[in-house]
Amino acid sequence: MNSTADFIVNFPGLGINNLEINRIVFQFNLFGREISIYWYGLLIALAFLLSMILALKQAKKHGLKADDIVDFFLILIPFAIVGARLYYVAFEWSEFSSDWLKIIDLRSGGLAFYGGVIGAIIGIWLMAMYKRIRLSKIVDFLAPYLPLGHAIGRWGNFFNQEAFGTNTDLPWGMISNGTSNYLSRINPDPSNSLAGLDPSLPVHPTFLYEFAANILIFVILLVVRRRSKQPMTTVASYFLLYGIVRFFVEGIRTDSLYAAEGIRISQLLSAAMVVFGLLVILINALRNNSRKKALARISLSEDQAASFLVVPMTADENESSSVDEKHEIRPENEDRGESA
Repeated sequence: MNSTADFIVNFPGLGINNLEINRIVFQFNLFGREISIYWYGLLIALAFLLSMILALKQAKKHGLKADDIVDFFLILIPFAIVGARLYYVAFEWSEFSSDWLKIIDLRSGGLAFYGGVIGAIIGIWLMAMYKRIRLSKIVDFLAPYLPLGHAIGRWGNFFNQEAFGTNTDLPWGMISNGTSNYLSRINPDPSNSLAGLDPSLPVHPTFLYEFAANILIFVILLVVRRRSKQPMTTVASYFLLYGIVRFFVEGIRTDSLYAAEGIRISQLLSAAMVVFGLLVILINALRNNSRKKALARISLSEDQAASFLVVPMTADENESSSVDEKHEIRPENEDRGESA
């Protein structure tokens, strides 16, 4: 552990002060080279590992093989990381244009969640085609583990003191040398701070908001996955729920990526996710209703069904006696007497 803390974090409203935070978990020497393990990378690795373990335990119940789940994770992990990095680099190109080697330096963060989702979906789609597994089946199965992994990964933002919001006077407001330094850099006139961006005041711990929201979404999706019979319902529910959460959280973030002046890219994508989720859920509901109506038209009424099942308890006397005579079984001796 570093002898000097990277950040000193305070939550004044909660009475938590002088919390020492280091970005590095531990260091060791390997063949004369010092290796540093960062909380950011370690938490991402733990998020993927926990998600895969839980998925393996539930695979059989959903008609999937454990080997297939491992293969899906082996492809989605690198695709997600590459996608998250490329997405961030694309919208922050000015930061990397002068030194391309910085693109592969992930120690200071710089992974965009939506880019990771896009990359993971591409990887899952390719593996689903290769294994001939219906895409809707595998994405519905994996959907609940996305918010779980995301919730764990958000703590990496805390250890890096990044992805926080504007100033707040709420009890859980957070302030550190990291938040103060960042807000000082984006203020054109340090002596006259922009509204909501005062370096001397606590900020929204948006990483904490997303952690709590994602854990709740994870629980909800487990219930939806267990009960839903319509394809794409689970993943659509994720898009709807997280899209709503991210749209509002992104509105108070201080490090948003922008497509144009005043237009936050993540808010645009969040709105698109909400629309997509609602459309899929609506289409599935309409299809389900149509099936019920079709079944109602071709199914028998209770009286019709009963007419096929009722067995007559009495019979016409003449019909009954004739049937008995035809099927009467005579004693063996009687038959011999007649023949003699």
